[in-house]
Amino acid sequence: MTRVVVASRSFARNQALRAELAGQYADVTFCESPEVLGGQPLVDLMRGHDRAIVGLERIDEAVLAGLPELKVISKYGVGLDGLDLPALARHGVKLAWTGGVNRRTVAELTLGFMIALLHRVPETSVALRAGEFQRLIGRDLSGRTVGIIGCGFVGKELVQLLAPFGCRLLAHDIRDYREFYAAHGVEPVTLDQLLPAADIVTLHVPLDESTRGMIGAAQLARMREGACLVNAARGGLVDETALIAALASGRLGGAACDVFQMEPEANPGLVALPTFLGTPHIGGSTAEAQLAMGRAAIAGLEQAQPLGPGHPALMNQEWMR
Repeated sequence: MTRVVVASRSFARNQALRAELAGQYADVTFCESPEVLGGQPLVDLMRGHDRAIVGLERIDEAVLAGLPELKVISKYGVGLDGLDLPALARHGVKLAWTGGVNRRTVAELTLGFMIALLHRVPETSVALRAGEFQRLIGRDLSGRTVGIIGCGFVGKELVQLLAPFGCRLLAHDIRDYREFYAAHGVEPVTLDQLLPAADIVTLHVPLDESTRGMIGAAQLARMREGACLVNAARGGLVDETALIAALASGRLGGAACDVFQMEPEANPGLVALPTFLGTPHIGGSTAEAQLAMGRAAIAGLEQAQPLGPGHPALMNQEWMR
């Protein structure tokens, strides 16, 4: 009999997804922990199951070594940085991953961040809570130059959401999307060209060794004075210490992050700044996105593929600076 374990807390808390999964498999174990499991507690939960749905859990060599019966992992969500893909391949564990399943939700949050930063919502909200009625002068998003780093699923969705605003759109990506760019008036540029030209820089790339820390002190220094930075992708993409310095000096007009280097903690130095807007990794946390991600994960239990050339998860990791 097939035994399925759901390690993802978000999936396990969703009653609709629980019912759909239980309707397809007779033997299902759900994580009931309030915290993301790792190490031995995660092994203890997953042991004895041949298929698993995982979210933010770290699946590495040590975990896999304790799960010899595990044959399939299906990813709830799109981030792959928690999965040791070479280790999965060595252990013969098939992987199911569906890219872009939450792209609309993340793109909407990104658009909201952009408008909030330009209209100086973080600063005025902090002041209002302190009893100060500050009517600071902001800027319209309409007509601004937006620099999109990574024009994959979310980047493309964002381009289309920005259409009514008449923005100049710049994109930096390792892939050639010339047909999409031509159809939507996007200018392909290098990173060095994008940073000083954009009023808003937004990140939409996966986290791997080629992108980790890709926005550091040098890149922030190249950004236009008063520009804003948005990161709703992965926390490790931005050097948070350098971002704190750029915001504290007033060189950057603002920054918004839905992701942080040390989740589930947010950098206290960032959170303390009035020009910073932070949210606790809610980019995929809408009812619609959770159902879409959950149903993709359920389907993946039967559709998982061996990790090898052409696997969509490996193709997603091909970003390089």
